[in-house]
Amino acid sequence: MREDLRPYWIKKFYLKIVHSYTRHFLQPKCASLGAHEMIMKPWHVKISGPNIYIGKCFTAIGEPMHPVEIGVWGREPGQGAIRIGDFALLSPGVRISASDEIIIGDGVMMANGCYVTDSDWHTLYDRTRRSLTPTPVVLEKNVWLGDGVTVLKGVTVGENSVVAARSVVTRDIPKNTVVAGNPAKIIKKLDADLGYITRGELFSDPSSVLSFYDAVDREVLSKNSIFKWISSLIWP
Repeated sequence: MREDLRPYWIKKFYLKIVHSYTRHFLQPKCASLGAHEMIMKPWHVKISGPNIYIGKCFTAIGEPMHPVEIGVWGREPGQGAIRIGDFALLSPGVRISASDEIIIGDGVMMANGCYVTDSDWHTLYDRTRRSLTPTPVVLEKNVWLGDGVTVLKGVTVGENSVVAARSVVTRDIPKNTVVAGNPAKIIKKLDADLGYITRGELFSDPSSVLSFYDAVDREVLSKNSIFKWISSLIWP
């Protein structure tokens, strides 16, 4: 990661722009968007369709070549839903596409390039329509999807489970397990008695977290000058 050469006040101004963009352009596209969101590069986060509910302390990271895309394409106007709980994390390139319903629990983490869908979108023999049977997807609390994971229709991934990178989930996954492969299979059981530290605990006091990050920025960026920052943009 390159050193941030922006003066502290420049970064604060940038963060205000980010927050204003999120609330002006993204919030109206949601049925609800909780407080204390941290959406990085929100102009690369695409939200479309009805009935998209996002909880508090939502983190999404958009990138120019790898936008985050959250979309509902219901069977009829106003149908279909995506419900994302509190403290969720969506990394660059995550796509969530719902025909009927996708439920994502509190503290779910999705690494780069994950894809979650509740439909094949076309039947095998009639490529002009969807299956008549809804096949919702549920990711329970504290699930972690590794890089490039695909979760397909009708699947429930149990609480605290981990899906290894590049895996394809085609059937239900029990809670407290690690799965891998295509199709994903159980490779390890997790000991729930050892306990988990979740994103919910990290953001149990959102204001304190934001204050901590601000204090770090203030200390790290305090010696940066506007001249040095502009020079770095012209002569990187």
